[in-house]
Amino acid sequence: MNQPLAERLRPLSLDQYIGQTHLVGPGSIIRRMIDTGQVSSFILWGPPGVGKTTLAKIIANTIDAPFYTLSAVHSGVKDVRDVLDRCRRDAESMFTKGRPILFIDEIHRFNKSQQDSLLGAVESGIVTLIGATTENPSFEVIRPLLSRAQVYTLKPLEEADLKHLLDRALTTDKILSRREARIESTTSLFRFAGGDARKLLNILDLLDQSTPDGEPLVINDKIVTERLQENPAAYDKNSEMHYDIISAFIKSVRGSDPDAAIYWLARMIEGGEDPKFIARRLTILAGEDIGLANPNALVVANATFDILHKIGWPEGRIPLADCTIYLATSPKSNSAYLAIDAAIAKVRETGNLPVPLHLRNAPTSLMKDMGYGRDYKYAHDYPGHFVKQQFMPDELGHTTFWQPVDNPSEARMAQLQTQRWGTPSNQNEEK
Repeated sequence: MNQPLAERLRPLSLDQYIGQTHLVGPGSIIRRMIDTGQVSSFILWGPPGVGKTTLAKIIANTIDAPFYTLSAVHSGVKDVRDVLDRCRRDAESMFTKGRPILFIDEIHRFNKSQQDSLLGAVESGIVTLIGATTENPSFEVIRPLLSRAQVYTLKPLEEADLKHLLDRALTTDKILSRREARIESTTSLFRFAGGDARKLLNILDLLDQSTPDGEPLVINDKIVTERLQENPAAYDKNSEMHYDIISAFIKSVRGSDPDAAIYWLARMIEGGEDPKFIARRLTILAGEDIGLANPNALVVANATFDILHKIGWPEGRIPLADCTIYLATSPKSNSAYLAIDAAIAKVRETGNLPVPLHLRNAPTSLMKDMGYGRDYKYAHDYPGHFVKQQFMPDELGHTTFWQPVDNPSEARMAQLQTQRWGTPSNQNEEK
């Protein structure tokens, strides 16, 4: 029985690897690590089918290091300890050329205790950890492990990458290269692939298997669309259009269309999407797109995330629907999102400006003698619990980052701030 095309064409070296030039191209960070043979622990974050597992295997093969793999879906703490024991023996052996590499697929599915069991081996250098995840590591990977492993982001393959992969499959694969292939159009093929190399190759597999021997393998938009509609499993139903659908979901909530939002929520539920993934996106959306227009939105989204952990599935679909409709019908504001990005840009522009003396902490007498904390005005000692004083570094004066938008909640906030500070034109007056 023939292997799937994706396995037959799996790259064995960087020369065969397609895409991710920002990581593996000439002079890039991972390329330099491979060239020097000094590979540090890192986590590969990106969507399915962009080469995370393949890259880990190529690294191990290139530097000739022992290579162990674990699937976070099927491995428990005991499995982790067993493989770490084998890595430890390899590391201590005089016959081992390089430090063992432990590749953990879907590391975001490891719980805290499983991740904790990795810390000692990673910190002591017994093993080089390479993790792969489709989820944001800052949400799913414990901080101590993140501090010991750099995160590298992999991107969906671009159209030029997909074309390169298609050409390679048709010319080098032992099965497809024997067939007469005729490429008439690739728009649908690349659209269904969605930047996923594995999905593209699975579609080619389907086209090959559904085309009788002796007939040319024709690739055009009509044939691809027809064959995929008849065989949806060919491009992985459980993650079909994963990123397109979550994008449509978020944009529907942002656009205040509860019906469209509920439809896309249903698509994700029926597609087998992880409910926690949806809840996290709702929480992010509540902060980014609703924000100060309705501060309760963030509370509701966070409560939804918590409820999912408590009640599980399938009942969890109901609070997800509650939250989705609540956020979609809520007033919208991105003023806080814009404010923090503007402030970060200013920090990057101006660097580490000194904290004004009156705002500094003064836990010692020496610091007090130096003026730390002197002339600070305690707001609660003044009428309305407010007094004008300088809170920014001297160089910035009273730079404005937050720009309230037109909604009742922020209108009230803006009015109160004007009462406190005056209009922007007089905010730089002595405080």
